[in-house]
Amino acid sequence: MTTDNGGMRKAAEMVALEVLNAIQNPVVLIEENGRISYTNWEAEVFFGASAAHLAKKALSDFIPFDSPLLALISQVRERRAPVNEYRVDLSSPRLGQDKLVDIYVAPVGEEGSVVLVFQVRSMADKIDRQLVHRAAARSVTGLASMLAHEIKNPLSGIRGAAQLLETNASDEDRALTRLICDESDRIVSLVDRMEVFSDERPIDRVPLNIHSVLDHVKALAKAGFARNIKITEEYDPSLPLIFANRDQMVQVFLNLVKNASEAVADKPDGEIILTSAYRPGIRMSVAGTREKISLPLEFCVQDNGPGVPPDLMPHLFDPFITTKPNGTGLGLALVAKIIGAHGGIIECENMNGRTTFRILMPVSKDVLPAEAAPKTEKEQ
Repeated sequence: MTTDNGGMRKAAEMVALEVLNAIQNPVVLIEENGRISYTNWEAEVFFGASAAHLAKKALSDFIPFDSPLLALISQVRERRAPVNEYRVDLSSPRLGQDKLVDIYVAPVGEEGSVVLVFQVRSMADKIDRQLVHRAAARSVTGLASMLAHEIKNPLSGIRGAAQLLETNASDEDRALTRLICDESDRIVSLVDRMEVFSDERPIDRVPLNIHSVLDHVKALAKAGFARNIKITEEYDPSLPLIFANRDQMVQVFLNLVKNASEAVADKPDGEIILTSAYRPGIRMSVAGTREKISLPLEFCVQDNGPGVPPDLMPHLFDPFITTKPNGTGLGLALVAKIIGAHGGIIECENMNGRTTFRILMPVSKDVLPAEAAPKTEKEQ
């Protein structure tokens, strides 16, 4: 019996190692004394050394002495809770330059060991990733201002001239003048939508219960475009308030729910799930500073539609990107702009047959009583 148990244990360990080696992200197990005890194949590539060589070294031998990763590991050991960190720069003479990664750190067992999972970021991701495609939004801002001046004014003259011609035109020509007016109106409508991007006025924000926003969006959807689609809620009722503009939050979630409803419209079992949760440990860099802000509030819109094409995923929040035959490609770009202006981020992923748009938002201390506000790292 002992031999059988030993054989089963060894077989299970072999399967576990195969699973870890199949993961496309570097995975590293760090012991309590800081030494590396396990690395998968991707980690060997990341560190540029074999597992046997790495097992003799401490993690501090490979990363800068002032790296925030070391502080993250200490934090996880103290709190016994996992932490996510975005945009950690691990560049060093040993690892090379442009080693920008997202990191997941979690405790393992009771002896102080932790597991590290790295998500290596490309150079494209390096530029303002946490600002939610604001660079794209800025380009649309300038374009919208130019279009408003250079296109709308001439179009009004063209439309007026067509109306004058229509009064003396034959029936056949009147159809052409009506076509000119209709197309002019369509272009003006498009420019009006783009002008939203050039609005840089301060946002009028108030303490807001996000669940009241989601319930309102659901009611609008069920009364219209999602009348025959199942919409399920999975809310955390204990969430604190957010500091946001209600109308803009309704616009964000209405856009996401409408996209989700169109994705599942042809599925008899189509479903949209609205979720909210508190996810401590997710933090984001503030551009131009070393400051980190916490984004613990997570709001998701999920659907079981066909998903976002992989080639479209990196550009999903860029303007004029759409898969809809009659779409303008401005909806998600505007969503990203609004969430970014509120200090949050939005991400999209296809996983397990579901497409999830995930919004991460900060908690404002101005909203919560002092005893209810989440503690900062210095306060804990």
